[in-house]
Amino acid sequence: MKSKNLSENILRSVKSKGFRYIDLPSVIEANHIVQRSGENFRKFIFSFTDQEGKEICLRPDLTIVSCLRYLENNLKGKEKIFYSGQAYRKSQNKKDSIIRNQIGFEILGSKDEKNDDKEIITTSLKSLQNLKYSSGTLTIGNVEIFKLLISKLEIPARWKLRLLRHFWRDEYFNDLLKRLETNADIDPTVVEVDKKKYLDLLKQDSKTMIAGRSIEEILKRFDTKIKDPRTASKGKKVSKLIRSFLKIKCPINNAAKELNKFFKKNKINLVVDQKYFPISENKISKLNVVFSASFGRQLEYYTGMVFKIDIKSKSKNRNIINGGRYDNLISDLGAKHQVAAVGAALNLNY
Repeated sequence: MKSKNLSENILRSVKSKGFRYIDLPSVIEANHIVQRSGENFRKFIFSFTDQEGKEICLRPDLTIVSCLRYLENNLKGKEKIFYSGQAYRKSQNKKDSIIRNQIGFEILGSKDEKNDDKEIITTSLKSLQNLKYSSGTLTIGNVEIFKLLISKLEIPARWKLRLLRHFWRDEYFNDLLKRLETNADIDPTVVEVDKKKYLDLLKQDSKTMIAGRSIEEILKRFDTKIKDPRTASKGKKVSKLIRSFLKIKCPINNAAKELNKFFKKNKINLVVDQKYFPISENKISKLNVVFSASFGRQLEYYTGMVFKIDIKSKSKNRNIINGGRYDNLISDLGAKHQVAAVGAALNLNY
């Protein structure tokens, strides 16, 4: 942490925007993190087993802890909250600190999406007034636009599900696009296992029942699953279109125009307007404001608007704030109904 004064100044600036301070627990059940961020994320957490045999971990992310609090306390309606503390996360880069000092602020349970998104960004910008920097960039994306694009593509439903589910996993997502290009509908890592099971089932009586289904039915379902009506050339076309979409990057006030031009050129029945972008100015103070179609792939739980702020301080570019909308997170954690949520976290280790 740079200094206690810096932290206190930022906390005061957030409080002045009408947010209420809360305390958060330092330890949570590990499955809450792994289920939201993926099994691969397990290697980044500090986990251990408690006396009851339950796997718990030091919080690697304050947002999930805050949402668990909202759920476990059976809270209702709108809450504007903020908090500060440490997140504990391993890193593959030895230069990164495993202890991350953060200040977070959120709006939960509100139905005013457009204004709430804007308020989170303006609160982030206000907190920057406490920092010394020469220039920077506010990058805005929107996961919902990507979802709308995928919904319009002429590919099987299972492919749409895969692309949406793994959008945030950059390397695996690119592997999926390669499989789409070659019309390979089955993950090569499981082909041999499935092939053996398939051949074993062929040797058995087709009327034999397994888990309530006949072998004949299982084989038919397997056959349907691996057959894809697309031609290879069509797969290449769709993959190319997705890659082109993810390359769209422009000043924020041109975002709707550039996206609609892309949709029209590719004969996609989609039109977006400025409501997807809570900020319309290309320059705010020392920050350039840009839209990036590929941005928003850091965490699985983002569902709509996402943003980050990078600043140039002492001749180095540093990521200082990350945030976005995660309307499904609280329901994914166990709530019976969807709870709107948007927030941001400021990194004090910059």
